[in-house]
Amino acid sequence: MREARVVRRILFSLCLLAAISAILFSCKKTSAPPSAPVEAVETYTPTEGAVEFDILPLQTDEDLVSWMASYTDGGRTTRFRIEFGSRTSSEEKGVQLSGGQGKFLAEKDSDPLPLLEGLQKALQAKRLPANAKKVDELPFEYVVLGENQARSAEGSFSGKPAGNWTAMKIFLAKGKGEVFLNINPAIHKAEFSIKDAGYGDIVVAEMAKVL
Repeated sequence: MREARVVRRILFSLCLLAAISAILFSCKKTSAPPSAPVEAVETYTPTEGAVEFDILPLQTDEDLVSWMASYTDGGRTTRFRIEFGSRTSSEEKGVQLSGGQGKFLAEKDSDPLPLLEGLQKALQAKRLPANAKKVDELPFEYVVLGENQARSAEGSFSGKPAGNWTAMKIFLAKGKGEVFLNINPAIHKAEFSIKDAGYGDIVVAEMAKVL
């Protein structure tokens, strides 16, 4: 009888120990914090047909968004400002569009050649303008093509997955010149990219006036 009681006590102790271990394992498993989602890091990949430059915000409100822009190559720097006026919305062929007017503004102590040479190559312009008539402001019209866009390594844009790019098309010289202007404030990058090679010389000639 005594041996039977001893055996029962041992079995009871083993069962109790197993139950406690199971509880501790369950608590440890459920109390572990969930893994945080990994956020995609946006970087800029240079592509043919586009020239990138740096931007810093100057003003952002409903009536005006402005940026300081700079492009450096070989120790030389081109500087200019970009301003976007308030947007208006319209519908074209069932598609809702927004856009408005803006302007590029000249900056003192800017070397125009670095960016002009980059634009000539990216936009397939045949020549750089000689003796461009300088202006303080160069107006343009713009249309927003997409917001919260992600840029692929090939330079295309898509809303899935979402990103921080705003893709636009701008019109210079009263619509005679067209070029894409894409801006990403999160990584302080922007780019001019080619719309059509036939616009290259017009766009470069117009930009030469203000750079």
